[in-house]
Amino acid sequence: MYVRDAKNRDEAWLLDHIEEMALDDAAFRSRDYVIAVDEETDERAGFGRVRIHKTDAGEYCELTGVGVLPAWRGQGVGAHVVERLVETAAAEGFETVYSVTDRPNYLAQFGFEPHESSALPAKIEERLAAKRESVQPDAVATSLKVDAFEMPARLREAFKNASPRQEEESSKADAEDFGIDPESATYKYDTGR
Repeated sequence: MYVRDAKNRDEAWLLDHIEEMALDDAAFRSRDYVIAVDEETDERAGFGRVRIHKTDAGEYCELTGVGVLPAWRGQGVGAHVVERLVETAAAEGFETVYSVTDRPNYLAQFGFEPHESSALPAKIEERLAAKRESVQPDAVATSLKVDAFEMPARLREAFKNASPRQEEESSKADAEDFGIDPESATYKYDTGR
């Protein structure tokens, strides 16, 4: 597994999965995303985005749109996407990154801390209000000093051996599942053959 910058050819795939996971797609630009990819099969497993907010008061970096496909969850994919986003923010010169999420406990394992909306920059406070109104009513604003990012060893190890889990096949329902005895049942359109 590895995490790479998204390419133009990834745009349709990203939009499909962002919609499927009901993630925020405001001001979508595929070049802002990174994608976790299986190096053996070239299968895409997860993604996330750095979004820069330029204001008169300064620039703010938000990590957003982090998603992992169901077959790849619980294997460190999201953790490595977040790590790459934090590295990208640091390379862009940001000391602090923000994230507005309904899963603050997930980000807490990397060092993100929740904030009251009154303690946020105005633009991040606006993003919090917008997410609460649109896609995540329980959203919480969090922040992290980029040099304080910590990757739990268990997630680093899981990522090395990540592979898609087979989704359980849905069993086909038959008459017996509904309490019907197929030997003695008659049907409305039984032709007697």
